[in-house]
Amino acid sequence: MSIILPEIEIVDRSINSIRYLEHGWPTDLCRWHAHEEYELHLIVTTRGKVFVGDYIGTFEPGSLFLTGPQLPHNWTTSKSEFDPVTVRDMLIQFTHSGLVQACAAYPEFQELNHMIEASNHGIEFLGFDSAEAMRRLANIRDSTGIKRILLSLDFLHFLSRWPDRKTLSVARINNSSSVKNHSKIANAIEYVVANYTEQLSLSKFAAMAGMSESAFSRYFHAATGNCFTEFVNRVRVGQACIKLYETNDKISSICFGVGFQNIANFNRQFGKIKGKTPSAFRTEARKGLIA
Repeated sequence: MSIILPEIEIVDRSINSIRYLEHGWPTDLCRWHAHEEYELHLIVTTRGKVFVGDYIGTFEPGSLFLTGPQLPHNWTTSKSEFDPVTVRDMLIQFTHSGLVQACAAYPEFQELNHMIEASNHGIEFLGFDSAEAMRRLANIRDSTGIKRILLSLDFLHFLSRWPDRKTLSVARINNSSSVKNHSKIANAIEYVVANYTEQLSLSKFAAMAGMSESAFSRYFHAATGNCFTEFVNRVRVGQACIKLYETNDKISSICFGVGFQNIANFNRQFGKIKGKTPSAFRTEARKGLIA
């Protein structure tokens, strides 16, 4: 039974295709939620915890994130360290359908595809100049009509070329790849994500793809950045994270429910990927999401 499902936010898109928002802290807008829109989100001030899908990390002034449709997220300021502030967040929201239509009309916009697809996991742009981000978002805020759209697209295009960024959640998987045998690897990824509770072996997937194990491993690593076993473990741990903060299920039940065969291996892989024990993750997640 879920106890911390994200609140679904409905965004009014009847006026603007690019929606600008800013808010202070504390506010009711700071909550665990999801929506259909992409969101480019800048933290202006304060520090605290960021939650994106199964990812838990930290934010500080200048932290810049991009989240994809229906990817739950929240930013919680450390209450004991900061007084209320007038502006903590500056952000824009835009729709997938708008991008699809733009790409259909102007194929050059497809340069954004790789970043947009990666945002299904959540992206943090590391080392981005906070003053530059604030200037660009303020210009979008102060513009209307076509100018707002052009300024937003220019910012997204600039970010698509930013070299230092981090993918956050493993709960959503990017199936795009420029390597050969893309469709076979994409099918394998989709199968793992949909059937992570099954026994999943490299030999089985190599046979399904009609490749040798060495060839499959090579192509799989090129497509995902992980060897096959590591990828399966990351997907299972990602699903475990969701169950840890959305349910009261016992950790042992979650372990077997996501496909691990024993508690020791589950704890070892969880610690390797998340840097903490499952119980510590649950405590931290509950404290941050409910606060």
